[in-house]
Amino acid sequence: MRIFGKVRHRPSASWRQATDRAFTLIGDGRYEDAGALLTRAADLEPWLSESWFNLALLHKFRHDWEQARAAGLRAVALLDREAGAPDWWNVGIAATALQDWPLARRAWQAYGLRVPGEAHGSAAAGEPTGMQLGSAAVRLSPEGEAEVVWGRRIDPARLEIQSIPLPSSGRRWGEVVLHDGVPHGERTTAAGPAYPVFDEIELWAPSPVPTWVVLIDAATESDRDALERLAAEAGFAAEDWSSSVRLLCRSCSESRMPSDEGDGTLHLDPHDHSSPGHPGPLGHMTAGGPGDLWVPERECGLAAPAGLVRGLLDGWAADSPDSREWRDLEEVC
Repeated sequence: MRIFGKVRHRPSASWRQATDRAFTLIGDGRYEDAGALLTRAADLEPWLSESWFNLALLHKFRHDWEQARAAGLRAVALLDREAGAPDWWNVGIAATALQDWPLARRAWQAYGLRVPGEAHGSAAAGEPTGMQLGSAAVRLSPEGEAEVVWGRRIDPARLEIQSIPLPSSGRRWGEVVLHDGVPHGERTTAAGPAYPVFDEIELWAPSPVPTWVVLIDAATESDRDALERLAAEAGFAAEDWSSSVRLLCRSCSESRMPSDEGDGTLHLDPHDHSSPGHPGPLGHMTAGGPGDLWVPERECGLAAPAGLVRGLLDGWAADSPDSREWRDLEEVC
């Protein structure tokens, strides 16, 4: 985590010692002590962009967004290159956290990204939507019981969760999380695309839709698929946790891992630490292929309002009463 980039003047030994010690303290979670050292470093070498970049990074770790924005702006004012500097990315994250949309747009453009609407007068001051960044995965609670879920990138710093997170994460389907800029792992597919895995920083926008867990008996995969399809048609979601979630150790989760996202095929690998019917907390996939052994009893997550969830399940079962039933519905998040 030591940041020593190219500078016009070589920083002093005192600056280097203070900075080196500060990042050691950050690694130990001692943010207050690290802040004192980084402030001292900035006093020693105020003309170095790295002095302010490091302070902005510390304030990002502390979620002190006003200070992160202020330090980040001082860092970019001292840059000696025009585009692509990570200093601008940190400014973009802080601006997004504060909903400072003109600055967020400016940051992404300065980094080298195209922001739709940037040349349309007053419209350019609004939220930077329509960047078409595609799908990605985000690691919820990266320092705790980390769980990787799938989502849609809204902009370079925000992702809307499209999996149904397990209740231990404290997150819900449809929530928007602020995430860091550097991917921490990848999920690959047989079709070729690789999807980055970003670490969550904090919840940006909560979801009003509760999470439920229910046991279903689905005679076939098609019966299970019908529930997921019915929920989606209602504007909500269902996910078969019995087949879509696998338990991974931390080193596997943070590496380049195969995923069936987008190709409909289950990838079995020695890094999968789950067992059939016992989902783990770290990785969401899509359903397995037709060759897998099917177990009718499934544990499913549902994201739907309280006034709809029972009717949705009843309607699903009524469509094929001989092959479908449900029980033990419980709101969990």
